[in-house]
Amino acid sequence: MSDPTSPTTTLTNSEKHSSSGPKDFVIDIDSRTTTAVNTVTDQHVASALAEQAEIWKNHTEKLEDYPSGYPLTAAFLSSEPSFSIYRGYNYLYSRVLLELQDEIRLLEKQLVNLDKKHAQENENRLTSRRIDLREAKKHPRQDGGMERAELIEAIRVKLINYGEVLLQARDMTALQRPSKRDYRSFRTWFSNEKPLVELESQYIKRKEDLVTIRQGREWAGFDGWIEDVIRKIHPYCPFVHKMFATPELREKTHNKHVFYYSSSRIEKLVGMIITLVIFILLVLPVVAMYRLTSVVDRNSTFDAVGILVVFTLLFSAAMSLLTKAKRHELFAASAAYCAVLVVFISNFGGPNAQSPKPNNAH
Repeated sequence: MSDPTSPTTTLTNSEKHSSSGPKDFVIDIDSRTTTAVNTVTDQHVASALAEQAEIWKNHTEKLEDYPSGYPLTAAFLSSEPSFSIYRGYNYLYSRVLLELQDEIRLLEKQLVNLDKKHAQENENRLTSRRIDLREAKKHPRQDGGMERAELIEAIRVKLINYGEVLLQARDMTALQRPSKRDYRSFRTWFSNEKPLVELESQYIKRKEDLVTIRQGREWAGFDGWIEDVIRKIHPYCPFVHKMFATPELREKTHNKHVFYYSSSRIEKLVGMIITLVIFILLVLPVVAMYRLTSVVDRNSTFDAVGILVVFTLLFSAAMSLLTKAKRHELFAASAAYCAVLVVFISNFGGPNAQSPKPNNAH
């Protein structure tokens, strides 16, 4: 129902395309304006989606795009942290350190002898650097040796070099050795591709001097075993590769013998497995001891203690195999697990356990 106070405009069929008054306007019922607007909107949406897709589009360099030789070798070693295996050169570090050490020893000996000589000639010379420099200018050494300031400067330079090499050697020895799984993959690729000449690829055979720059201790144990299982299942179930490899990893190579897996996805699977194992190791002994302690019997208590010991050993073994926990971490976790079970035994007497009633004397 319209408001009687408001102006009303009524258009007849004859007034669809024209009107007589100067203030009149035309309304075309057959106009396609809405359709045009929708088309423009669809174009904007399509353009926005294309722009968004371009933003998230990634480009992956394939191993096959690199020429054989050092370019291909570098591409392979950098394509996966587990393949980043290089020489440690521990022997050469030791040789350089021994050389610098002896050079510093000789300089130290010269400084000690020079100090003793000058102390005998002038006891005040060693009490002031100013006096020492003045005496060195007045009475230069006749044997052509270095003065004290020059000798100390030479020692300083040698000590800096020695310290740098020593710290580098320490950092190098702190790097992890490649695991057997990573080293086997490393050797297999070199054997199949043969990217370098025999002489320059001999370093791959010096296993004891190889280090990996891959971080993380977990991948040397259970995580690596899970990846091996996935790799064995892969030929029979291609879906596994799609599940544990990102699109970028799948595009890295077309080589049927080289597979890349996402470490984050494998870590999630490992986390789920470890969580399930811990849950089982917590629930099973509790259920078993509940059944035993519900029976008021002396032997049931000893059986519960036996279950406690067995499951504590199982928990320790699981921690040692599934993780790379350090010794003190393994000890602390096992002690906490055992304490939980002990508290359960000591505080729970079962539903049938009743406290003895006092005897009433009449």
